[in-house]
Amino acid sequence: MSHLDWGVLVAALAGMVAWGVWRGRGQRSGEGFLLAREMRWTTVGLSIMATQASAITFLSTPGQAYADGLRFAQFYLGLPLAMIVISAFFVPLYHRLKVHTAYEFLESRFDLKTRTLTALLFLTGRGLAAGLTIFAPSVIVSVILGWPLAPTIAVIGVAVVVYTTAGGTRAVTHTQMLQAAIILAGMATAFGVLWWQLPAGVSLLDAWKVAGVAGRMNAIVVSGNLNDRYTLFSGLIGGAFLALAYFGTDQSQVQRYLTGRSVAHSRLGLLLNGMLKVPMQLAILLLGVTVFAFYQLTPPPVHFNPVSVAQARSGPAAGAFSAAEAGFDRAARERAGAAATLVQALHSGDGARQETAKVAYRAAASAADAARREAVQHMDGGTPPSDTNYVFLSFVVGHLPAGVVGLVLAAVFAAAMSASAAELNALASTTEVDIVRRLLHRNGSDRRTLLATRLATVGWGVFAIGFAELAGGMGSLVEAVNVLGSLFYGPILGVFLVAFFLRRVGGTAVFVAALVAEAVVLACYTLTGISFLWFNLIGAFAVVGVSLVVHHAFSGRTPEAVGSVV
Repeated sequence: MSHLDWGVLVAALAGMVAWGVWRGRGQRSGEGFLLAREMRWTTVGLSIMATQASAITFLSTPGQAYADGLRFAQFYLGLPLAMIVISAFFVPLYHRLKVHTAYEFLESRFDLKTRTLTALLFLTGRGLAAGLTIFAPSVIVSVILGWPLAPTIAVIGVAVVVYTTAGGTRAVTHTQMLQAAIILAGMATAFGVLWWQLPAGVSLLDAWKVAGVAGRMNAIVVSGNLNDRYTLFSGLIGGAFLALAYFGTDQSQVQRYLTGRSVAHSRLGLLLNGMLKVPMQLAILLLGVTVFAFYQLTPPPVHFNPVSVAQARSGPAAGAFSAAEAGFDRAARERAGAAATLVQALHSGDGARQETAKVAYRAAASAADAARREAVQHMDGGTPPSDTNYVFLSFVVGHLPAGVVGLVLAAVFAAAMSASAAELNALASTTEVDIVRRLLHRNGSDRRTLLATRLATVGWGVFAIGFAELAGGMGSLVEAVNVLGSLFYGPILGVFLVAFFLRRVGGTAVFVAALVAEAVVLACYTLTGISFLWFNLIGAFAVVGVSLVVHHAFSGRTPEAVGSVV
């Protein structure tokens, strides 16, 4: 990177940490550290979006689109519906009860053991996810910039812990405003430069048409196959349940909209997120599709992970790899020529010429893919790490001008720090409110609460950094983090659904049901090929069904579904 890139990157990182520490200055109250109920709806909405928009979003999502097209957008189709349901049922209840965490409500509705179990399920899933959130930018930036991986993970993790520990929820929320601005500026700039970098005579629409011929513009897939991860039905149904669980019961999100100064501000913030999230994700996916089209018209590297390529070039199969790499370069150039011919045919308006050009392009693309597979066979024994997560940053470093590289990398760091800070803040709050304060020190002072929450923040930060150091080989990280969440979200959501709508079901029944449902979800993950989006539906309905059976078996009464708890 140039000196200008380094200047932009360092200035952005220093600014984010300093801003977070400054906005959280003077934080002496444990109550204020846990939850600052003072934010306007615009701040709430942007904070919710920034919490979701981790570095995984901006590093892995374009690579996901590069490999699989726009199908991943279906993942978010159920989100707007979930925002409406949460605004109607969850938000007013949380505000009325003045809870610090979503799980406080469960003790008053059920009992302590149900509250504790649900909190532990959240802590387990979110603690591991926090490690992935730190791991994602660290591993890629370490490769792109040549930094050792372990120190890179530590630098990102420590920076987040510093301002999260210093200022709590207030620092996290205000810092996310700055981070959201940096993220949007970086992504918009990258899109603009990518458009400008397309070959002469190729418009953005031409690039998307080439991607369409290659099957990358497949935004909607109508299929009833439960093993197909991304379809219209899995997105609308499974995605809605995932969003309900994530935004309704995951403390990292609940804590964001509980900062709203009123029910109306929290609701408007959620609805703002519901309106903007799908277009934002579609834009990021479209960025990845455009990168794909760019590399159809311009020969790409044989593999986007430079470390794997360097190892292959110096390894025992270096000669075979070099020959295969040269073969791929030839095939990629032929594919680029066929793609350029396709663009010219599309401009001609001649249907027969267009069909001929499509056939030729697909044949050249197939040959290039085969040549790439042959080269990959000589890397790391034929099983090199997936390069999906390296596609976008490889393009950034290789093709963006000085200054812009630093801005985009700053956006990646901003996304990483934003999501990680929110996760650590939520983990610390849940640990203090639902575990430590409830089970160990019920009558602790406000000062003790502040100290314990800060120590919990540091502890979870160390845990996340440690897991990040061990994580690897997980394929597309944007898929991995959602698969991980889906292993726990369904049972948690099921507990809340019973709490809201089945008044007569008690704590023991739902406690047993949650354990059974978690076992069912884990069995689905390990023993079947069902898409992870359906895990949320399966887990939620398993809790509802089993709790009804247990309650009926032990009480002899049929539970009555009602519309409200309080």
